[in-house]
Amino acid sequence: MSGAARSVAVFGVYCAGVGLILIAAPNIFLGAVGLPPTGEPYIRVLGVVVLVLALYYLAAARAEAVAFFRWTTWGRPMAFMLFGALVLLGFAPRILVLFGAVDAAGALWTATALRRQFGARAG
Repeated sequence: MSGAARSVAVFGVYCAGVGLILIAAPNIFLGAVGLPPTGEPYIRVLGVVVLVLALYYLAAARAEAVAFFRWTTWGRPMAFMLFGALVLLGFAPRILVLFGAVDAAGALWTATALRRQFGARAG
C-alpha cells in the first residue's frame, strides 16, 4: 500500500469510527465533544452518511485510486474552511473547527505522500 493510500485508509477508519458512534451512541459522542444531547434523528442520519463516506475512502485506498486521493487533497481542506466559516458566523460551536482540522491534516498527509510518489505531478 502506498503512503497516499495509507493516509486515505487511516482517514477512512477514522470516519467509520465516527459514523458508527453517531449511529449507535450519538449522545455519548456529543457529550464527549461538549455538545448537548439530542433525540433528533438527524445525528444518526449524519452517522450513516459518514459511514458510507468511510467505505468510499477504504475502497479507494485498497484500489490505489490516485485520482480519488488527489480529489481529497482539496475536498478535505474545503471542509475545514467551511466549518471555520460556520463557526465564525455563529452557526456552529467551536469544536467543529477541530473536526475540520483533522480533515485538513489528513489532506496534508495525503498531498505529501502523493508528492513523494509522483513529484510535481501530485497536484
